Amino acid sequence: MLFEQYRSEGLAHFSYLIGDQGQAVVIDPRRDVDGYLRDAAAGGYHIGCVLETHRNEDYVIGSCELQAATGAMIFHADGQMAYQYGVQVEDGQEWTIGRLKIRAIHTPGHTPGSMSYLFHDPDGNPWVIFTGDALFSGDVGRVDLLGEDRLTEMAGLMYESIFNKILPLGDEIIVCPAHGAGSVCGSEIAERTWTTIGLERRLNPKLQVSSKAEFIEKHGKMLERPPYFRKMEILNLEGAPILGRLPALRPLMPVAFAKAIENGQIVDTRDQTAFGAAHVPGSLSIYSEILTNFAGWFLNYETPLAFVCNQTDVDAITRGMVRIGFDRLAGYLKGGMVGWTQAGKSIGRIETLVMSDFCNLMQSDHPGFLLDVRGAEEIKDGGLKHGQRIHLTQLSAHLDSIPQEQKVLPLCTSGYRSMIAASLLRQAGWEAVAVPLGGLGAWKAFGCEVVL
Repeated sequence: MLFEQYRSEGLAHFSYLIGDQGQAVVIDPRRDVDGYLRDAAAGGYHIGCVLETHRNEDYVIGSCELQAATGAMIFHADGQMAYQYGVQVEDGQEWTIGRLKIRAIHTPGHTPGSMSYLFHDPDGNPWVIFTGDALFSGDVGRVDLLGEDRLTEMAGLMYESIFNKILPLGDEIIVCPAHGAGSVCGSEIAERTWTTIGLERRLNPKLQVSSKAEFIEKHGKMLERPPYFRKMEILNLEGAPILGRLPALRPLMPVAFAKAIENGQIVDTRDQTAFGAAHVPGSLSIYSEILTNFAGWFLNYETPLAFVCNQTDVDAITRGMVRIGFDRLAGYLKGGMVGWTQAGKSIGRIETLVMSDFCNLMQSDHPGFLLDVRGAEEIKDGGLKHGQRIHLTQLSAHLDSIPQEQKVLPLCTSGYRSMIAASLLRQAGWEAVAVPLGGLGAWKAFGCEVVL
């Protein structure tokens, strides 16, 4: 038997490849499908079926890509939506993969047509359920995607799906969700990459309610919605363009790179110290490890992307971008900033402060303007006593709240989002910007208690 989980870093998306007796199925595939094809071929399995749990919002589904490569049949949920590919799943529909039986269970709430898939083992015992965005480890899926006027309805459907359809299956059933900790599809997902119904019944805070009304009251809330979701909605109904293979992110010499960015966007994925010391003017700083978390907030799909990055990150950058539909990849700067400066090109700098200098600045007569770019969930124990909180994702819409006559000091937990904020401000014309290295984590470690 074949059972593999694939994690898409940054997106915290989980997909699965399950096979038996030469047959295999993929659940909620990502767009770069080479991993499924490689692992299936290595074990002598043919991927003949793709199952989607729901219309995804945070990444491009790879179903059509897999179908083009294998001829697999696609089954999608959400029959109320105008899909242009695949076949609609029906509640209770069954399949067999070798000795494994699969049954579809309609579990609406995240979307109206969301499906979960219950697998039975070779002896016919209920074994593992793939819950999509219905039930996560430590959380349940968001119910706000259809708007505020349908919150109560969708939260009620989610309650019915979890308490009347999933939990009664039994505590021993393994739960494989479509997302893990860090996903925008849930606000408090735990770090268990898979779980069981029993663990969730006991440990999941969202399930500790005594009634449907209490569940709706606690969970029926609007969450922040990344702007790129709209692009994903379209691609995941129409079917994304077929790649055939992973596109190559071309190395560009400085002259070619300069040409490419005349009508393009520059993304610098190096760490905050490297970006602060020297970067291509006009660059947006998004550290490689959080690239897919934030690219959809700040980049547009209409203009090509050019990258300044470490060469070892090229493959991960390419995969991350195509997973969220950014196909216009111009290339990356060959030789990095060393090659750029050797070609006589101008550079930009953003001041960085070690924590001792930052704390001294805070104790001076002119400390600057503190800008807290953390999210609301990060400041439950209180924010900064001085300065202003504007969540990073809302910064561009609130520039009029930030003074230009003072030095602006963006702060987050680690410093990486602080540098995103600083680069956004620099793009918008702010010159006096400085980033405290290490963010609030380093602040606390250093013992500076000036404004916390």
